[in-house]
Amino acid sequence: MPISVVIHTYNAQKYLGQVLETVRDFDEVLVCDMESTDDTLDIARTHGARIITFPKRNYTVPEPARDFAIHSVSNRWVLTVDADEFVTPELKDFLYRFIENPTHDALYVPRRNMFLGQFIKASYPDYQLRFFDQTKATWPPTIHSVPQIDGTVGYVPKDYQYAFVHAGISVSGQIIKMNDYTENDLNKRSRRKVNLLELFVLPLYRFIHYYFMGGAFLDGIPGFIKASFSASTKFFYLAKVYERQVMGLDKKEEPLS
Repeated sequence: MPISVVIHTYNAQKYLGQVLETVRDFDEVLVCDMESTDDTLDIARTHGARIITFPKRNYTVPEPARDFAIHSVSNRWVLTVDADEFVTPELKDFLYRFIENPTHDALYVPRRNMFLGQFIKASYPDYQLRFFDQTKATWPPTIHSVPQIDGTVGYVPKDYQYAFVHAGISVSGQIIKMNDYTENDLNKRSRRKVNLLELFVLPLYRFIHYYFMGGAFLDGIPGFIKASFSASTKFFYLAKVYERQVMGLDKKEEPLS
């Protein structure tokens, strides 16, 4: 049975060519682009990918385009890949063997995250639900959402050879991403009150959990920086919630009785 690969893009020229090389032996490669302004589309065309467009509007994350993309492919089985994730030959072979006699309707795939040129072992296996029968999948348009599967879900073995290799982003890119993610989380989650104790304790707990309990201390300075980013993300999210709280931005009109 054939497999389609879906890659979501917006100004993704940095790694896209390398990513497309790693998926060229799949039956179909579909690039769902959100109106890129760099060389993304030229790179996709050069590598023979089929291209569809999803209007970017004010979106800062790819989730709104995912459901549209996974149901635009030609084949039943779909592997979704980010534009900075590389697919190993071993993973490709595993997936083709799996669909010869599938035991589940979807699979979580492990991911090796790189940061500052180093594999961050603390975040492994970082399973992502990326391979599924698209006739049984629906992808919600909210940030960090995963496809909803009408069936059973399994796991690819967590051996390194079967894992995506995530190129990662720079420190500056991480800061931008942190701001975008906290903004989207702010709009996604229900309103709540924030106090001084939470502003201090919750980010500190996240740092301790990631750095010590998660083993990031074994990853040297990159591990320390990643743990700090994890704590900072929590702090800035809570700070934004507090800002809405004190500025009256979280008030909603009461429904008419």
